[in-house]
Amino acid sequence: MALVTVTHGQTQPRSLTVKETAAGPTSKLPPRHLLLLASATGIGGTFQYGFNISVMNAPTWDIKNFINNTYCERHSMFIDDNLVTLLWSVMVSIYTAGGALGSFLTGPLASKLGRKKALLANNSLALLAAVIMGVSYPLRAYELIILGRFVIGMNCGLGLNLQPMYLGETAPQHLRGVMSMCGMIFLPLGIMVGQVVGLPEILGRPGGWPLILSVTAIPALLQIFTLPSCPESPRFLLIDKNDVDECRKALKWLGGKHMTEMEMENEMAGMREEHALIGDAGMEKSALVVARDPTLRRALITVILVGAGQQLSGLDVIYSYLVYIFSASGVAPGDMAYIAIGTGLCELLALLMSSYLIERLGRKPLLIGGYSMMALSCVIITISLSLQEYVHWMPFLSASCVFACILSFGIGPGCVTSLLPAEFFTQEARSGAYTLYGMSNWSFLFIIGMVFPFMVDGLGPFCFLFFLIDCVATAIFTFFFIPETKNRSFLEISSYFQRHNRKVYVEPECTELSRVNIRRT
Repeated sequence: MALVTVTHGQTQPRSLTVKETAAGPTSKLPPRHLLLLASATGIGGTFQYGFNISVMNAPTWDIKNFINNTYCERHSMFIDDNLVTLLWSVMVSIYTAGGALGSFLTGPLASKLGRKKALLANNSLALLAAVIMGVSYPLRAYELIILGRFVIGMNCGLGLNLQPMYLGETAPQHLRGVMSMCGMIFLPLGIMVGQVVGLPEILGRPGGWPLILSVTAIPALLQIFTLPSCPESPRFLLIDKNDVDECRKALKWLGGKHMTEMEMENEMAGMREEHALIGDAGMEKSALVVARDPTLRRALITVILVGAGQQLSGLDVIYSYLVYIFSASGVAPGDMAYIAIGTGLCELLALLMSSYLIERLGRKPLLIGGYSMMALSCVIITISLSLQEYVHWMPFLSASCVFACILSFGIGPGCVTSLLPAEFFTQEARSGAYTLYGMSNWSFLFIIGMVFPFMVDGLGPFCFLFFLIDCVATAIFTFFFIPETKNRSFLEISSYFQRHNRKVYVEPECTELSRVNIRRT
């Protein structure tokens, strides 16, 4: 329950520096029905994102040959190699353009349909993309691959925003971090599945690439069949729709059979308090309104900068160096696919560790520790790659640092960052904030995808010095400007930013229930 101070008709946010009493045992794992909710959400969100990032690696040469052969069939001449590379690059990068558009649609869809229905509707994009990419081969139209990649990018842009928003609003306060981590575990699972289906023993044989690209329909169908059994966000039902009965049903499902009537009333009282403090004029702010609101500016800038730090931290460059690093370590070219699967397992292990630690250590220690370890790994990788030709054991040090960097990213930045917008904003601004946060992330992902090949060519191993600066700067920023949100209600976290914005809430006309929940001084 959020605590505020009322003075002369105004409520002033109280500092978060004083430790509050936790709203439950922080070490408790989610019960089975909450794990079902996280799984049903993650399979259509982070899983799709991870799968569609990695799925294009295995069929690269087959798709390039398809482009060349199709062009030859149309024009009786083979296409220029540079144009083939350009079309391939468009197929890969158009995914981020679709992601940015999907992020832009997050706010309107989440507000109009609700969090759960928006997630379900989003699967129609995945099914459409699977059909478009699957028929590209029989129709001899490589342009359909580009269109399908754009559509699946929209699906992932929506899913990556809706998933943490939905989990953040449905999870009990003391399990909010763990629930988000349970959803994030599906990211490395998606990456690994995308790598596994591309193995020659599975679908990686010649001519199998249309099936590989169409596999994206399976997680969409799984979410369509599993998510309807889960409730809508109770905060959306009560605060946005004022549907008390459905909110009670959702809370009963989420709380399980051991939830008492008093606990349910306390949960609803906290939501009513938030509604009273927000006021009717503040309901469901659009992305543009959120961007212009000075009371939200500090929180918005914070999540965008932390998101930028995550995207620019250099993990994509680490992956681009995998072949070079492990080849120097003696790994045969035919075994590289299995090494890639090993990196996915490493990231999965990191997320499992983070799920265990996030409600014990908090968000800030994981972020600062993760970025600090990544910075150290960047230093060692730069040195080891520079000396790889002169010292015989340096390749093994480089290979070890790759796994260390992936572990560091997974434990901190890779999992905690997406949780912050859900915790930093109250109900009326959350969907708009996620829209801006998602568009910013996809933009930075596009920029780093376009720029880092030239950085690798021009700077070689010294390109990691740029990522060293990014990791150090983000760790410092986190230490000074990000509040610890473990065991804090949404109102308490919002009050922290309100206090730093030097703004105050104007107390609306309080009902008797809302007066009971405001601690006066």
